Amino acid sequence: QVQLVESGGGLVQAGGSLRLSCAASGRVSSINNMGWYRQAPGKQRELVAIITSGGITNYADSVKGRFTISRDNARNAVYLQMTSLKPEDTAVYFCRMRLVSGSDYWGQGTQVTVSS
Repeated sequence: QVQLVESGGGLVQAGGSLRLSCAASGRVSSINNMGWYRQAPGKQRELVAIITSGGITNYADSVKGRFTISRDNARNAVYLQMTSLKPEDTAVYFCRMRLVSGSDYWGQGTQVTVSS
């Protein structure tokens, strides 16, 4: 079994910054893509950012230039540096990791609240 544990969420004022972390533990083999998703109240879960095993990144248009995704393969971890936060960034943020084997895992989510 593989478990993903997120940390770093919280309450921040608009314009502020937060850094989310997600680490995998358990029977972790090679990890392919790592990503961050978010779900705001009453809305569907959406992709925020993704990073491939080769380091290629892709971002939602709404966060381009403000968020940066990175990974540490030695630690089986993925990070999301969020800057210039806006109230509309308020959501529960989930990390996701897809192993080379095809298995797919999600974290439990961490709340990010941006006050105006």
